[in-house]
Amino acid sequence: MVTIAVDALGGDHAPKPEVEGAIRAVKSLDVRVILVGKKDLVEAELANHPGCRDLPIEVLHAGERITMEDSAAKAARSKKDSSMHVASRLVQNGVAQGFVSAGNTGACMAIAKMVQGKVPGVDRPALSGVFPTLKGKPVVVVDVGANVDCSPEMLAQFAVMGEIYSRLVLHTFNPRVGLLSIGEEEHKGNDLTRSVTPLLKALPMNFIGNVEGRDIYSGIADVIVCDGFIGNVALKVSEGLVDMIKSMLRESLEATITRKIGYVLSRAAYTDFKKRVDYSEFGGAPLLGVKGVCIICHGRSDANAMKNAIRVAAEFSQGQINQQIEDGLKVLASGGQVAAR
Repeated sequence: MVTIAVDALGGDHAPKPEVEGAIRAVKSLDVRVILVGKKDLVEAELANHPGCRDLPIEVLHAGERITMEDSAAKAARSKKDSSMHVASRLVQNGVAQGFVSAGNTGACMAIAKMVQGKVPGVDRPALSGVFPTLKGKPVVVVDVGANVDCSPEMLAQFAVMGEIYSRLVLHTFNPRVGLLSIGEEEHKGNDLTRSVTPLLKALPMNFIGNVEGRDIYSGIADVIVCDGFIGNVALKVSEGLVDMIKSMLRESLEATITRKIGYVLSRAAYTDFKKRVDYSEFGGAPLLGVKGVCIICHGRSDANAMKNAIRVAAEFSQGQINQQIEDGLKVLASGGQVAAR
């Protein structure tokens, strides 16, 4: 049984979503969960769920909490008894195979890199986001915020890690890997995109060349590579756009009595739409390239998002993703001159 540590003090509404998400996860998945946080707060929330005493859930005390207002670097260095630190150390010591947090993203990344360390061959871990597409199959975008400034070699590493994640966790056959740029033509883009193209062409993967921003949602690619600055902008724009569309659609359907009738009749379709674009269905964003597993969730994550983040962490661990990443980066280091899979 895979054990996942959950930062029970991370999210905006902690510990309620974390506790409820953990209960849902252990009831539906073959996992054990360690809830890390102030013991009295977490146990008080568990008491609101009768019948959970026999579930494979443990509470581990952590005396400090890293807030969204904390400086990421300072908190990573000073708050050694924080729920993030304690959860990450559980992974480092082999007690848990992964940890999940909906807390301060910068602090979570810094702690995971500092405590758990990097997979051999990784210059910098990258944050991967999963986006819905028109074809129904999600696309992995790497990096969505961990590294603002990147070298061509780092982008090539992101491509290797994203391809492995798509193939082994999302079960994509022969993932199509695209490079995010301002045009499909190879000569378009900036120095970074033009410099990384030869590296990507040399790798034994299905590299399809440049893709544009609109292609994130078209389904033309299964993995899209970019630096963390561009990726984070794309992520935040997408979140805002989804919220706006859901709000406008609801307002339009409820505008008149006739539309209200139509809204009732189309409620199933509207619910399906919300589910397809809801980030909670994808759980969280894996920090690719750290030893063990680290899944970073949205601060507003609800119980469903936390349950799915625990699921992703378990699948990541069971798929031995880190060993696959290490092997893939050896290919990159050798110049890609090996036979394709």
